[in-house]
Amino acid sequence: QVQLVESGGGLVQAGGSLRLSCATSGRTFSSYAMGWFRQAPGKERMFVAAISWSGGNTDYTDSVKGRFTISRDNAKNTVYLQMNSLKPEDTAIYYCAAGRGPYGSSWNFGSFGQGTQVTVSS
Repeated sequence: QVQLVESGGGLVQAGGSLRLSCATSGRTFSSYAMGWFRQAPGKERMFVAAISWSGGNTDYTDSVKGRFTISRDNAKNTVYLQMNSLKPEDTAIYYCAAGRGPYGSSWNFGSFGQGTQVTVSS
């Protein structure tokens, strides 16, 4: 089973930027689709972005399109989430995920990291 460790969270003012990283263990990183989810206080964990094993397919939830960019470096077993123009409503714990996809417009994620806190102040 793949192990996922997120980093890069923190406190930033509205309009600022952060880059999250997710380092993975194992030799099969390049075979996984990777994704990012977030969970705000009192809310369910929600999909944010995903990228296919090759990087050729990406997907974003509507609220982050044009502001967030997911990318991966298979040589470093790492996936990134560049977050620009951050808003207070982006405040959440961000989780890295590993899985399969896309299958049409769907992805299937079964492994999650421990999360990293992102706080955006107004």
